[in-house]
Amino acid sequence: DDLIIARGDGSPTYNLTVVVDDMDMRITDVIRGDDHLNNTPRQINLYRALGVEPPRFAHLPMIHGPDGAKLSKRHGAVSVMQYRHDGFLPEALLNYLVRLGWSHGDEEIFSRAELVQLFDIKDVNHSASSINPDKLRWLNQHYMRELPVAEVAAELRWHLGQLGIDPDGFGPRPAAVVPAYVDRVHTLVEMAEEARPFFQDAVEPDPEAMAKLDASAAMVVDALIVALDDDGVWESSDTLEAAVKGVAKTLELKLGKVGPVLRLALLGHTSSPGFGVILELMGRMRSIQRLNAFRDRVGA
Repeated sequence: DDLIIARGDGSPTYNLTVVVDDMDMRITDVIRGDDHLNNTPRQINLYRALGVEPPRFAHLPMIHGPDGAKLSKRHGAVSVMQYRHDGFLPEALLNYLVRLGWSHGDEEIFSRAELVQLFDIKDVNHSASSINPDKLRWLNQHYMRELPVAEVAAELRWHLGQLGIDPDGFGPRPAAVVPAYVDRVHTLVEMAEEARPFFQDAVEPDPEAMAKLDASAAMVVDALIVALDDDGVWESSDTLEAAVKGVAKTLELKLGKVGPVLRLALLGHTSSPGFGVILELMGRMRSIQRLNAFRDRVGA
């Protein structure tokens, strides 16, 4: 066709601009989406008209949303940086995007070194791939488990800061939070939210969970305060766990009557890692302070 390469005001159109730009940068290989297939023969002709050997072209299938339609904003398509804000690690996103349109046997997890060694453009899928958010979350949890704790903790610090929390103030070290929560969450945003109570002055217990407590709650709080105000039980998370279980045994209550009280007092909700873990993260003084404050809420 008669390709328009300049507008009426003399400004160049896309096809001419991209060819000149690639020539200027001495581009040898162009890898792009197959939505550019129609542009490729036109650009090859422009290269030749300008006396330049065209680069090699490869066209990748488009990424689709879970419904099979072309990925767009209505699917929640976001910039790469938004994935960091959403709590995903670079290693997880890289692994996911590469694996989205390429495969090497049945393997799912690849290091960067392995990708450099194994990747071949010839192995890229010919058909479109669909985004699977659940798989990305699974990969992210894998990398949160496998990367050095210090690296994950550094990212957690950033996400705590996004919540207005100073990780260098009172509260546990982020490096202690990571192993406590890594099996319970899939993103760093979730981890930061779960860890928030450890860095707050006080917590507001969940009203629905409070409504489920019975008359034994006050007795449980009193017994926990006594049991935890003992140097010996603070030796480790295991000894703390044993102390909480000891309270249940002494009061002749099921652990299901003791655990929710402790968790509500310390964290404001009833879902958390083990009793010993959350007590160790909270620390002796703040744990007893919160139990005393909670005692006022549950009455006589």
